[in-house]
Amino acid sequence: MDPANLEGPFKLVFHAVEALVRPLFAFNQYDSLLYWPFLAGALVLSLLVFILARPGGGGFLRGYRHAYFTRAVWGHPSAKADYRFYYVNGVLFPLVFAPLIVSGAWVGELTREGLSALAPPSAGGESGLAVNLAYTLVFFLAYDFGRFLAHYIQHRFDILWHFHKVHHSAEVLTPFTSYRVHPIDLILMASGPALLTGLVDGLFGHLFGSAAGYYLFYGLHALIFIYNLIGNLRHTHVWLSYGPVFNRIFVSPAQHQIHHSIEPRHWGQNIGFALAFWDRMFGTLYVPEGHEQFDMGLGDGTEAAYHSVRGMYWRPVRELFSTGTTSHGL
Repeated sequence: MDPANLEGPFKLVFHAVEALVRPLFAFNQYDSLLYWPFLAGALVLSLLVFILARPGGGGFLRGYRHAYFTRAVWGHPSAKADYRFYYVNGVLFPLVFAPLIVSGAWVGELTREGLSALAPPSAGGESGLAVNLAYTLVFFLAYDFGRFLAHYIQHRFDILWHFHKVHHSAEVLTPFTSYRVHPIDLILMASGPALLTGLVDGLFGHLFGSAAGYYLFYGLHALIFIYNLIGNLRHTHVWLSYGPVFNRIFVSPAQHQIHHSIEPRHWGQNIGFALAFWDRMFGTLYVPEGHEQFDMGLGDGTEAAYHSVRGMYWRPVRELFSTGTTSHGL
């Protein structure tokens, strides 16, 4: 039966069931960090990190499990809250909040119309390898900078920090912590890159017509796909650092784990996602000299208040109208 042919209550029931089931199959959705190639990439990298850092003696698999898959992490109340919130928000966000995200396609169309008013657009045609490579790279730079800016202002302004605290209230990290994000936070984090990539899309469309396109892999922007192969390790306890040189170019998983630290020296540091250039420009880059040990969370003892779906949704709203809360460093 083709769902497109359904009408009335049958169509409503189909979409309701689809919304309830979709979060359970993220491993088969290329636009999810839980897509199976990204999980497989994280697993392989964690094995390599363990092999390089492993002390002598003891069983390999037993040591690997105790290093990264302990009940203390995956069974922690914070992690259990992540699992519940992932599912509930995965059902509600597309239905209720997603329409509020700035549309990159809309921004791109406005940009093309504005540029067309200043100069005639390109007639199109073959764009060539150089144009597609440039489009792929510039689009990724805009995407990454858009995420950085959205994240930066969440730490800079108290009104946004109330919502971003939900993410930082995590006391342990698993890939599901990536989804421990308040809907207001998600709207901002999605709108920032959509705005900037929309501008890039409109500019390239004006200059080169519909022939210009970025390269895809598994249906996703090629560079974003590569980043996502490592991205899940950002929210784990796998200490993968790129070293003192490359940590100044790319943000390593270890640097993002530092971003979750409760240590004052770490507050507001390593805001970026893929590229460390933006942190260097804004003075928020922290490069570890070695493997650092630290606790994670807010550092004020309120983490447990966010370890429920209700707490994650409503506590930021309640705090927004109270006094005495400040941003997490910058």
